[in-house]
Amino acid sequence: MEQTLAYVRGERERYLTELTQYLGIPSISSSPEHRTAVAECAEATAKLLRDAGLEDVAVHPTAGHPVVTGSWLKAPGRPTVLIYGHYDVQPVDPIELWEKPPFEAHIKKDRLIARGSADDKGQVYMHIKAVEALIRKEGKLPLNVKFIIEGEEEVGSPNLGAFLQSHQELLKSDVCMISDSQMWAEGVPAITYGLRGLTYLEVEFTGPNRDLHSGSFGGAVANPAEMLARMLGQAKNSHGRIQIPGFYDDVRELTPVEREAFAKIPFNLTEYLGDLNVEELWGEEPFTPLERTWARPTFEINGVWGGFTGTGAKTVLPAKAAAKLSMRLVPDQDPDKIAALVEDWFVRNAPKSVTVKMTRHHGGRPVIVPLDNPYMGAATKALREAFNCEPLFIREGGSIPIVADFKSILGVDTLLIGYALPDNRAHSPNENFHIPTMFKGIESLVHLLHYL
Repeated sequence: MEQTLAYVRGERERYLTELTQYLGIPSISSSPEHRTAVAECAEATAKLLRDAGLEDVAVHPTAGHPVVTGSWLKAPGRPTVLIYGHYDVQPVDPIELWEKPPFEAHIKKDRLIARGSADDKGQVYMHIKAVEALIRKEGKLPLNVKFIIEGEEEVGSPNLGAFLQSHQELLKSDVCMISDSQMWAEGVPAITYGLRGLTYLEVEFTGPNRDLHSGSFGGAVANPAEMLARMLGQAKNSHGRIQIPGFYDDVRELTPVEREAFAKIPFNLTEYLGDLNVEELWGEEPFTPLERTWARPTFEINGVWGGFTGTGAKTVLPAKAAAKLSMRLVPDQDPDKIAALVEDWFVRNAPKSVTVKMTRHHGGRPVIVPLDNPYMGAATKALREAFNCEPLFIREGGSIPIVADFKSILGVDTLLIGYALPDNRAHSPNENFHIPTMFKGIESLVHLLHYL
């Protein structure tokens, strides 16, 4: 393995060049005008797999964007690891806040800055390079490896579940591995054993049949924007508790052991506040910030609009107002059940002066990976040796819906080992990937493939 690690260290400049080219493809899956670029990125992903020595590499069409697979299956009797990632990226708005064009990757203070650098092209690339290094220096892999890399994660993976169902033999494996999460801090690796689920809804209130003059009609006709604001304000009480009946019915409470473990994690409130440039936090009482973000459900307003929002003034009473809402869910909440509860709450409680339209978007189930999973030990050992630091076991407030599908459809648990740093700005302008961590991460993956 030492020869392989030395090879990795000698290829760093090439890695940066290749990754920069990969990041230059604007694979925005939610944008119809970028459909060609997404397809181009699927082919580029397949080329990376072939160049690394993977076999049976294929680009599979779906009803949306392609799925890329590849494998190396020459280790009979050894376990098979399924490595998942995604090559699609988030939109770049607001583009004026980027230091440079978002698909022109550049280096600044040990950070590779570009859309997709941390989420998830950079982390996918690390896995490919670890496999490549082992094949080139040792002529083989210590276990069997399969890759599945999709192009629709950022839009909720609408076609991946069906792909798993129809390709179960192709994807048959003993454990899945994903790097689409974070380390605890620079130099401090983490294994994520829990993910929150997600339900995403859109609510629209419609009042009069047209926009009205706010002087002629204001005070007599209900304003849909105001009615919506009133209901959104009623969704939580002053202590951050969600007021929708039944919302907490299925929440799995933290055990005393978990709560004690959370308390031992080195969370620095002052640094957290400083990074966000806020004076205090707010959320569900009496839970701590980590408990709120890892193990409690949420009701968040992601966007609100209605009426006139342009420059200057226009005295209008809008005919419509709308909001986009996300609910992060915890074990054992069901996304469809929560969506129905929220929809029913709006419909039943909205004033008769407006009509309500609810639209469901994507969602996913929450996940807990058992800490006694036999592959956890291998991951712990690999991260300890590469980073010379004991990894932390954490939960993640975000969602990777496909993890639940890997369990329910393929029957495998997932190792969630992320290499992005907390300040990577995923989904924001100037997304970045810490270059020294990327290099060290590739080495850790070489260790991990051996220990699995």
